Amino acid sequence: MAPFEALYGRRCRTPLNWSEPGKHVTFGPDLVTQAEEQVRFIHSNLKRAQSRQKSYSDKRRRPLAFEDGDLVYLWVSPMKGVHWFGVKGKLAPRYIVHDVFHVSQLKKCLRVPEEVVDASQLQIEPDLTYEEQPIKILDQKQRATRRRTINFYKMQWSNHSEEEATWEQEEFLQTKYPGFLPSNSDEYVTYR
Repeated sequence: MAPFEALYGRRCRTPLNWSEPGKHVTFGPDLVTQAEEQVRFIHSNLKRAQSRQKSYSDKRRRPLAFEDGDLVYLWVSPMKGVHWFGVKGKLAPRYIVHDVFHVSQLKKCLRVPEEVVDASQLQIEPDLTYEEQPIKILDQKQRATRRRTINFYKMQWSNHSEEEATWEQEEFLQTKYPGFLPSNSDEYVTYR
């Protein structure tokens, strides 16, 4: 006695038993070839969809090359931690990360930031903040929009090296630091 029959008290009805008792359906070579054609068709459609999605992804991807010992940042999550009912938290201390990553999840670390800051050079305010001052203009570029042209300046800030320079808009620099920008765009000013 089969286990199904012992459990349910009747014989198991499989798709093989669905045909009429007098007729016997034989699975011939034509049915097998038809199934193989369907599998080939599905496989070709999957390959085509895969190559289309790969082309979309490759348009945005830049070629990256890493060597042993390079420092990289790993993209773990689009947000910091898990959001439950509007609560934002850090990553769990027991967060498990696999040791093999796709190259698209890595970003090259250009420079390891120095962790020690000389506090004697900083002019700390009573509310424990300090003001960054622009030192010099390293570069200039213009970006054209539909209605106007926006000037950008690459600024080196106090207590930072040239590698940490940032691009700032001309309007921001004129309002925050009046008199710092040169009147002629060809000359660069150095203040200390």
